[in-house]
Amino acid sequence: MYGQVDVVVPRQREDFVETPYIRELTDRTIDYIEAGFPVHLSGPSGVGKTTIALHVAAQLGRPVVLICGDHEFNSSDLVGGISGYHRKYLRDNFIRSVLKTDESMTNLWVDNRLTTACQYGLTLIYDEFTRSRPEANNVLLSVLEERVLPLSTARGGESYLKVHPDFVAIFTSNPKEYAGVYKSQDALRDRMVTIELGNFDEETEVAITQTKSRLSFNDSRRVVSLVRKVREAKSNNLTPTVRACIIIGKILNLKGETAPGMNHTFRQICLDVLMAEVPKEERERVSQVIVDAIKEWE
Repeated sequence: MYGQVDVVVPRQREDFVETPYIRELTDRTIDYIEAGFPVHLSGPSGVGKTTIALHVAAQLGRPVVLICGDHEFNSSDLVGGISGYHRKYLRDNFIRSVLKTDESMTNLWVDNRLTTACQYGLTLIYDEFTRSRPEANNVLLSVLEERVLPLSTARGGESYLKVHPDFVAIFTSNPKEYAGVYKSQDALRDRMVTIELGNFDEETEVAITQTKSRLSFNDSRRVVSLVRKVREAKSNNLTPTVRACIIIGKILNLKGETAPGMNHTFRQICLDVLMAEVPKEERERVSQVIVDAIKEWE
């Protein structure tokens, strides 16, 4: 713990899948960070933004402060603020005929995550930062550009904090079309290097599905193939993501069946998992894509 803030010591996960695609993405991100720039990983839900951010943080080897964006945030949720007060009361009864009292009250300031990360040179992962209102993130402008964090006089001491040289910031966000997402300030985006993430290549999706679900390689490949066909058949071809592959794979593994051998049951599982975000006018066509794909395996 640094001050009042809990930190995460990132470690390489045993089940982390590193394919050439992931390795290249990781190396690129670290290059930008070492050049002195914050990195912004942007993309739809389920493409591994947070996982990659934590993986990069583990490579950097510094403790991590994690912030999750929230529309109720204000600047104090990042920087800190008054959190109660300290009251001191003194009463002197040494002389019976004289009553002497002395009372004082002092506000207690508590640093929040951004201040702690800047002060100690930690890695800040601001997950889904565009779910916080833009004005709450204004304090980041001077932190990322001038490497200075303005502070309230209520904190005491200097009115600003020089950002530690080891401080690193990694941001993630969903596309602005997602519910609950705000458009971030141009000035803030201009201070970041944005990496647009989409779905992984097929090799990576198969490797992730096999590792996370413990299916065989062949069944993992079949599941990924089906999900990719559904993705291509939709007008919005960003979903379903590899997360759908993992869900189907885990269910198959739980039931102890291979994909083609489950027939009607497997078909219903795929429909339940894959059809949730399919527009009404596309449902019949996408459903047929799933049925045809399963028939090819039998």
